[in-house]
Amino acid sequence: MTIQVKLFGDLRKKTHQKITQVGSPVILDMDNTEVTYISDILIKLNINENEVTHIFVNHRYSGFHKKVENGDLIALFPKNMGLLYKWYFKREEDD
Repeated sequence: MTIQVKLFGDLRKKTHQKITQVGSPVILDMDNTEVTYISDILIKLNINENEVTHIFVNHRYSGFHKKVENGDLIALFPKNMGLLYKWYFKREEDD
């Protein structure tokens, strides 16, 4: 079972994958065993919560405590790519 994780901006440097195009995300297919929440993905990728400003799960603005399921698409954006979402949209959380 897998989930797809897209890392944008400076978060792309957290992987050892070569960045092929400027502005393109690094796309990781990750086994979702031992992953229940977004925060679990950050731990696996060695990303601190304070490095992330926006999280989307299946194109919906989400938070660190959003549950992750098989087949989900997760997009993680770094602080330097922050937008005004937090003022206009409520984060979806499961806890």
